[in-house]
Amino acid sequence: MKVLLLNGPNLNMLGLREPHIYGATKLPEVEAQCMREARELSIDLECRQTNSEGELVTWVQQARETHAAMIINAGAYTHTSVALHDALKTFEGLVIELHISNPHRREAFRHTSFVAPAADALIAGFGVAGYGAALRAVKALAG
Repeated sequence: MKVLLLNGPNLNMLGLREPHIYGATKLPEVEAQCMREARELSIDLECRQTNSEGELVTWVQQARETHAAMIINAGAYTHTSVALHDALKTFEGLVIELHISNPHRREAFRHTSFVAPAADALIAGFGVAGYGAALRAVKALAG
């Protein structure tokens, strides 16, 4: 099963940006751990990160033809991007929305998700361990 893991803006700064919220683990370490877990689960995982909304939308659109499931941590675009919402609505596979922190324990503007109406499940507040949980959820729900 092919799964696409998408990370949005500022997630390339994991380990540097607000470590008291997001932890000290850097994105390459998160991706390496995800690749190890994916192999154990017999998941063919592809990891991508971008700070560009348009690129993220394009990747979601392209995944329609190539991937059975998607895990997406859209970062700030979660709370702002109707374009991302619309692209996700076209994806026919499983969509897991992922957040390192719990958005509902943060600023009020983070309480609204444009991803949620297009997602099958949500994992939030588990730190970077949420990535592994998302992979296991994909295996359980689509596997």
